[in-house]
Amino acid sequence: MSHSILLLVGLYLAATQVGVPWRDRSPHQVRFVTVDSSVRLEVLDWGGTGRPILFVGCYLTGHVYDDIAPKLTDRFHVFAVTRRGIGVSDRPATGYDPQRRADDILQVIGSLGMEKPILIGHSCGGAILHTLGAQHPDRIGGLVYLDAAEEPTLKLSDYGFVAVAQANLPKRVGEPQRVVFPDGEMKQLAEHPIDPAIRKAIVEDNNVKPPYDRIRVPVLAIYRTATLVQLLKDYAPQNEEGARGSRRAIRRRPRDADEVAARSPGRCS
Repeated sequence: MSHSILLLVGLYLAATQVGVPWRDRSPHQVRFVTVDSSVRLEVLDWGGTGRPILFVGCYLTGHVYDDIAPKLTDRFHVFAVTRRGIGVSDRPATGYDPQRRADDILQVIGSLGMEKPILIGHSCGGAILHTLGAQHPDRIGGLVYLDAAEEPTLKLSDYGFVAVAQANLPKRVGEPQRVVFPDGEMKQLAEHPIDPAIRKAIVEDNNVKPPYDRIRVPVLAIYRTATLVQLLKDYAPQNEEGARGSRRAIRRRPRDADEVAARSPGRCS
């Protein structure tokens, strides 16, 4: 389990020790939709009027949208899906390539009778968006990318920045106010952490060229690069020597994250 997940679990467990029972305050209904013969996916339904919109995430559950979804129900019927391998959705050993996961979403759309929904994808959820936008423009009303760019040549071992960030993670433990996940998502992460094998499969199965040139539906892409830069600054090495070592390690594209961690002064053990 990664240090970041351990931190989230610890924060959740600490919060539950104060004697106040937790309850999900987000006004959604929870249902399960069966796809691919026997795989059950969690779907959250906030209700609302107007065209349906469906939130799709990456490593997080549908509960990560608990705060924003109710704000949209005056104009849309809002749904979110928790993908296979995540949260309380089923965790089969296979089926994490973009095509299968896109087919999962298409089956959810059909099962719930959505008429040309707008798909909103975050992070690697973007792989599902452009797959469906290219293959099924007759079924999809539009795509919204939320910081969902991807680099198709990356491997799990290329994520050296994770090791660099983890080297400075302990100093963040004293600042829980910076955790911005909704309570429902925190609970899901604590009770249903992602299996490392599934995380690896998601990363490696996304090593394909996105079919952007074949998308035939309206697209809106939203990015906040300044915020990302600030987040990276928060976890940056605290001295010039550490910064140079981290930069060299990442540029060399090492074979595994352990090699990066070994090159990073002040790393976590």
